Amino acid sequence: MMNIDLRTIDTKNAYKLMTGSIVPRPIAWVSTVDEQGNRNLAPFSFFTVASRNPPTLCISVGPGVGEREGTTKDTLANILNTKQFVVNIVSSDLGDEMHTSSTNFPQEVDEFAAAGLTPVDSVHVQAPRVGEAPISFELELDQIIELGSDHLVLGKVVQYHIQDEYYLGNYKVDLEKLKPLGRLAGNYSEANKLFTLPRVKVEEGVNR
Repeated sequence: MMNIDLRTIDTKNAYKLMTGSIVPRPIAWVSTVDEQGNRNLAPFSFFTVASRNPPTLCISVGPGVGEREGTTKDTLANILNTKQFVVNIVSSDLGDEMHTSSTNFPQEVDEFAAAGLTPVDSVHVQAPRVGEAPISFELELDQIIELGSDHLVLGKVVQYHIQDEYYLGNYKVDLEKLKPLGRLAGNYSEANKLFTLPRVKVEEGVNR
């Protein structure tokens, strides 16, 4: 067995090992606006529930990359300035649009327009929802924790939206229809086979 102290290796290689091992990760498709109301949309796969009471989600935002290396990502800058954002859930059939929005566009580019998506007004926050997304959470900023090169953003949910066709009633989501997209290192996964545990094994005609 190989044993690696991630503290002693290059950050990029440590990142590759973590993102190739902690899988699949859900994708937060985060929509924000700047102080002038310009829209931004970007996906983040460092994303999960942070608290059930009060309902709180978290995303981790890294530094800018490529030509914008070392700068603050537009998403983080917008959240810092407006204290609001929206997390949209990415279904498999929205994968191409999500991928387009991940492009390292110049700050003035509207990713909604670039990806051919529909901005829909939110109820409590300035940032629009993705009209095509099956589920969206409106959030108000709770706190931002600086963790080395990244920022952990915690947001309290102030409104939840789900399209009728994905709602089973009794506060349950139709996951088989949703087919949420997951992140796998450089690839993606689709949740298209659900099962319960423990598995039922049939041996010689006897259920065990």
